[in-house]
Amino acid sequence: MTDFIPENILKVRDDREPVCFERINDQGTGKSVEFELYGGAFRPNWLQNDADFNMRTLHERIEPWLTALFQSEHLSLLAGSGLSTAVSLIATSKTGAGMGTVEFPKYDTEINAAASSSAKAAGRDDVNIEDQIRVANELIRGLEILGKKEDASTLQNELERDLIHFANSVLAGETAIAEADQNKREGAFNALVTFLMSFASRTGTRDRVNIFTTNYDRVIEIGAELAGMHLLDRFVGSISPIFRSSRLNLDMHYNPPGMRGEPRYLEGVARYTKLHGSVDWVQTADGIRRIGVPFGAKSVEPFFDVAGFSESTAYKLMVYPNAAKDMETAGYPYVDLFRDFAAAICRPNSTLVTYGYSFGDDHINRVIKDMLTIPSTHLVIISYDDKMGRIMRTFNEWGRSAQTSLMIGPALADFSTLFAYYLPKPAIDKTTFRMSELLRQRMGTNDSSNQSEKSEKKAGTEGK
Repeated sequence: MTDFIPENILKVRDDREPVCFERINDQGTGKSVEFELYGGAFRPNWLQNDADFNMRTLHERIEPWLTALFQSEHLSLLAGSGLSTAVSLIATSKTGAGMGTVEFPKYDTEINAAASSSAKAAGRDDVNIEDQIRVANELIRGLEILGKKEDASTLQNELERDLIHFANSVLAGETAIAEADQNKREGAFNALVTFLMSFASRTGTRDRVNIFTTNYDRVIEIGAELAGMHLLDRFVGSISPIFRSSRLNLDMHYNPPGMRGEPRYLEGVARYTKLHGSVDWVQTADGIRRIGVPFGAKSVEPFFDVAGFSESTAYKLMVYPNAAKDMETAGYPYVDLFRDFAAAICRPNSTLVTYGYSFGDDHINRVIKDMLTIPSTHLVIISYDDKMGRIMRTFNEWGRSAQTSLMIGPALADFSTLFAYYLPKPAIDKTTFRMSELLRQRMGTNDSSNQSEKSEKKAGTEGK
């Protein structure tokens, strides 16, 4: 690798090294070539002729590989901010809510200095609001220990104000999608539905897909709702769902008409975990509850003004790493969420796909690194870019090349291109499998009716 960051990076199947390439600017020549390797870059053995380096070549190389991986015994998806950004770009041509910093009238210099140190320790150059929330909460507890209750109360009020601003900025990103031009909005939602169903379309003999996200917004939830997917999480209830630490292995089944015996798995079901909390999670007197904030609401404040939530404020929003009570509950509910994450991916024959995750969270990276110590696990990294070089740096440091696939760059990870060319078909397609088996049996045989009848009878027997 050179000191610059290539536009597109691909490593799948038996590639010994990442393949770095870029799109050709002049495509008016009528040739089929669309991409070219960077000068001096690794030349894979599957690219014999540069004139054939196009989207079709990439499709034939990537799609069967992902289709096989998606049928692993255990499959998980980790979606970062890039997923929400991709949906927002299609719908509004804007990136949506960011993770910018806020200002504190008091202790601002001290908070930002500590937050900057924390960000650098995590491998990030820029401070975000998560770093500030973490430091501000620690400072509030420190001031309380020192007996400076007035300063602690003032800082808590400032943090509450900033949390309201942050929550409303997240909702503004949802509002922009909800109020976008109808055609663009439908295109964005259709792309999101196809993306999610590519993961959820698993046969009943496979474990449920686990969807994890670091996002606070409800983009995945609205996509699942439009797709008719059922999301299973730790919340129990309908009116005001409450978070439960004792999650049983609940699932959804159905009984086929006229069938006896064990019920079958219902299709389109996924286990869902928001690792960093959500804009609609709030701490109440009896636990963590999910409040009824509609997708694209203008503000979160009116939804605190209901019976049973009189003591809840924006300061008690469960957005990582915010914990509104004392140190005994500082890790709640995040400790349960990360236990689910580790239990889901750190097991044999498990595949983890990351989309739009920049590997900027050490607490998540440690779990993924532990997963790769199991030889039968596989990591697929899909990202639109790697501007800070963090993904490739992590890839090189971990040294698990054989267990890692890379799809980085707009030619590989653009949201529309991804589901159109590379992701598996978003359906449980047994018909194609049967057709492929039938064609395989017929290849190389004589065109005799007897041979044809044998092939068709065998295919029909297998389909029953």
